[in-house]
Amino acid sequence: MTPTQRKALALSLATAIAVPAEGLRRTFYYDPPGIPTVCFGHTGPDVDKTKVYSLDECKALLTKDMTYALNAVDRCAPNLPPEALAAFADAAYNLGPAIACDTTKSTAARLLRAGDVRGACLQLPRWNRAKVAGVAVELPGLTKRRAAEQALCLKGLE
Repeated sequence: MTPTQRKALALSLATAIAVPAEGLRRTFYYDPPGIPTVCFGHTGPDVDKTKVYSLDECKALLTKDMTYALNAVDRCAPNLPPEALAAFADAAYNLGPAIACDTTKSTAARLLRAGDVRGACLQLPRWNRAKVAGVAVELPGLTKRRAAEQALCLKGLE
């Protein structure tokens, strides 16, 4: 498999986790931690609180954001199996790249850096909390999402 094929497969797999986990909302909303969000979990300063986004616009934002997350993970942990790359790309899409890249804050990142991909996969369920009203709470949706990422991640190691 070429590097381009590996990334394309990982992008497809990561998107398959993100779409049902995020759901689609074509108008602005606040996610549970209070971050302005649209479409399939797109956040950022370009979120227009007055706009109704088309499905094509939402798909384009998802592709752009997921590609960014995937490339960030691939830079931090190059040559992961596509399933592990996809799992950590989805986690980075949802949480930011620290989960795979910041060795000062993430055991998973330290394990990836050390080449222990299985150990890193086993860390994913620990990232099932978000701050709600300033308090870190376990969110059932994140627990399900991290379980799906972990299963995919480990499948790539079989």
